[in-house]
Amino acid sequence: MLQSQPPEDSNTEEPDVAAVPLVASVMPLSPAGRSLSLLVLACLAVVYTLHWASAVCIPVLAGMLFSYALSPLVDWWQQRGVARAVSAALLVVGLVLALVLGAWSLSEQASKLVELLPQAAQKLNEVVRASHGGGDNTFTSVQKAAARLEQAAADSTQGASVSRGVQRVLVEKPHFNIQDYFWSGTLGLLQTLGQGGVVALITFFLLASGDRFRRKAVKLAGPSLHNKRITLQALNQIHDQIQRYMLVQLLTSVLVGLATWLCFLAIGLENAAVWGVTAGLLDLVPYVGSVLIAGTSALVGFLQFGTLEMALLVSGSSLLIHSIESMLLTPWLASRSSKMNPVAIFIGVLAWGWLWGIWGLLLGVPVLVVIKAVCDRTEGLKPLGELLGE
Repeated sequence: MLQSQPPEDSNTEEPDVAAVPLVASVMPLSPAGRSLSLLVLACLAVVYTLHWASAVCIPVLAGMLFSYALSPLVDWWQQRGVARAVSAALLVVGLVLALVLGAWSLSEQASKLVELLPQAAQKLNEVVRASHGGGDNTFTSVQKAAARLEQAAADSTQGASVSRGVQRVLVEKPHFNIQDYFWSGTLGLLQTLGQGGVVALITFFLLASGDRFRRKAVKLAGPSLHNKRITLQALNQIHDQIQRYMLVQLLTSVLVGLATWLCFLAIGLENAAVWGVTAGLLDLVPYVGSVLIAGTSALVGFLQFGTLEMALLVSGSSLLIHSIESMLLTPWLASRSSKMNPVAIFIGVLAWGWLWGIWGLLLGVPVLVVIKAVCDRTEGLKPLGELLGE
C-alpha cells in the first residue's frame, strides 16, 4: 500500500541574505601598483633626507661643482710643471680673496644705500604730496574717516566696560629690539661663512686629488668590463656637461653685465659701469640677484632723477634684462649644452630652490645633469632620463 508523501512545505523559509555575515575581501595590489607605491614612498623619503641633511649635502655638491669647473685650469698648470696641489691651493685662495674683496666693496655700497633710505622716504613723501596738490585726496579722506570710526568704537567700548564694572585690559605690543635682529643676522652670516669655508676645502681636496675618485668609482663598479665602461661614460658625461654649464653661466653673466651697463648709460644713471659689474656678479644667483639689482637701482634712480617714472624705468629695464636672460636665454643655452628639456630645467631649478633655497637655485641644473646621466644608463630609470632629455 503506497503511502502518500507529505507535500513539501511551501512556506519553507529562505535563508536571509542580510543575516549572512559578509566577509570583506581585500583585493591585493597588482605588482605595478606595489611598485608605484614603493616609488612614491622612496621619493618622499629622499626629499625629506635631502632637506634634513642639507648642511652636509650642499657643501659636498657645491665643492664637486666648483672642482669640475676649475679642473681645466689646474690641468693646464700641471702640464706646465706646477704641482697639482700647489695650483689647486693658489686657485682656491685666489677665488676666496676675490669673493671677499667683492663682498667688501658691495657692503660699502649697501651701507651707503641704507644711509640714503630716510632721504628717499622723505623725498617720496614730498613727491606724493606735490602730485595731489597738498590737499586731501580720496585715500586720505577714507583714512581719516576710518580713524574717527575706530576712535568712536574705542570710546563706546570704554564707557560700557566702566559702567559694567569690568576692568579694562590694555595689550601692549612688544617693542622693537634691534639686538635680536642683529644676533639672528650674525648667526646667519657665521653659518654662511662656515659653509663657504667647507666648500673651499672640499673644492681644494677634489682638485688636488685629480681623477683619483673617478678611478675608484670605476673600480667599485665591479669586475665586469661592461659595468666599468658604463660608469666611466656616466662620469665623463657629468664632467663635460657641468663644465659646459659653467661656461654658459659665465657667458650669460657677462651679457647681463654689458646689457645693464649700456641700458643704464643710455638712461643717464650715474656709475653705470659699476651697476653693470654688480649685475653680472649677482646674475650667478638666479632670481634673487635680479630682485636685488632692480630694487637698489630703483632707489638710486629715484634719488638721482627725483621722479617715480624714472625710478620705474630704471627698475623695469633691469628686470627686463634679467627676465630675458633667466627665462629664455639661459634655459635655451643650458638645454643645448646639457641636452636637456628647457621645461624640465626650469621646473627642476624651482624645485631645488624650494628645497635648499639659494643654494638650490645654484645647484639645480648640475644636480639634474647628474640625475639624467645616471638614468640614461640604468635600465629601470631610462623613462625618467627620456623625460629630462630633449
